[in-house]
Amino acid sequence: MSKYINRRDFIKGAGAAWVLMQSPSVFATAKLLSESTKKPLVWVMLRGGLDPLHTIMPVADPDFAAIRGAIVKPIEDALLPLNQSFSLHPDLPYLHQLYGEGQLSPIVAVATGYRERSHFEAQDQLESGLNQTEHENGWLARALNAYSGDGLALARAVPIALRGEDNTVQTWYPTAFNEPDDDLLARLTSLYSNDEQMGEWLDLAKMQLTATQGMEQKRRTNFALLAKSCGQLMAQQANISCAMLELNGWDTHNNMQGRLSRKFRELDAGLLALRESLGERWKDTLVVVTTEFGRTVAINGTSGSDHGTGASMFLAGGALASNAPDFASAGVANKQVHGSWPGLGKDQLYEGRDLMPTSDTREWIGKALKAHWSLNKRQLAEIFPDISFM
Repeated sequence: MSKYINRRDFIKGAGAAWVLMQSPSVFATAKLLSESTKKPLVWVMLRGGLDPLHTIMPVADPDFAAIRGAIVKPIEDALLPLNQSFSLHPDLPYLHQLYGEGQLSPIVAVATGYRERSHFEAQDQLESGLNQTEHENGWLARALNAYSGDGLALARAVPIALRGEDNTVQTWYPTAFNEPDDDLLARLTSLYSNDEQMGEWLDLAKMQLTATQGMEQKRRTNFALLAKSCGQLMAQQANISCAMLELNGWDTHNNMQGRLSRKFRELDAGLLALRESLGERWKDTLVVVTTEFGRTVAINGTSGSDHGTGASMFLAGGALASNAPDFASAGVANKQVHGSWPGLGKDQLYEGRDLMPTSDTREWIGKALKAHWSLNKRQLAEIFPDISFM
């Protein structure tokens, strides 16, 4: 059975527990970075269905301006060019910077095997990585088994993607307890002054308290703070090979222009925080950013878009630059927009309304795993059995 580890398993004293639960450095089984370090992978799942045409804009498509002009015209002078055919939304400046640094590969017109329009079914299928969802069998867990590493979920419970056989998964999420005062910390330090292990935990906890200070005052956890905590955990603990982050709020049925601007800024800030907190590990890190499906090509009557099919995704991280030859060999070279563009003409759309998917999300993740973790065809087939890897 899968071994899901929660930080509460390591808490021995009530006072020490209170401090440890405030900090992301709470895993007693963690290995220090003095040991050999595996290459980190971080999956960012955008729940709600990211609109692909307002993210990676197909500016050279002859039908784009006519279909999306109403929401693109106010920002057209600020678009961030990727090449002659595509531009990023202006509220993704850090992603654009990564592209210029050779640390970003945008991918257009992708989808999983799912072809209906239910958020819940589509998300479950994306997490399982299978054409038929198995709720205790996730693609990231299978990849983790192939790489022989440990996983981390920045969530209150282990998500489907990290459920599987014979792998170790830890969870961390900020609590809503009040912050400790200096007097409590001093008394706990004194109490455990002769306990080397507990002393180390307390030292780590005190170092990390700043990552969650004030978070209990927020109704919704700030994604940048979650990403920062994720990076700190992975920077300190060599056994964590992969982590999963989630960002909700992409179901933009109305006022898409304003809502996506805010979400893009949130995503952009989170990826920057992840990089800064990972420190030296960033150069070996791969970040995969995906969503469960795309949205309709046409704008609806409330200036939004509805559930669709074809989507977009990103591969990012220092590994794309530091390990550029392997990624290029796998077919996901940096500083390129990947994927075959189907066009936006009426006869080119899926069911006459959606961006037509021309490749599978899992195919691109598999290519990235081949380059990043040196996984072979047999291992990739076990991770994504419904995809044929050449």
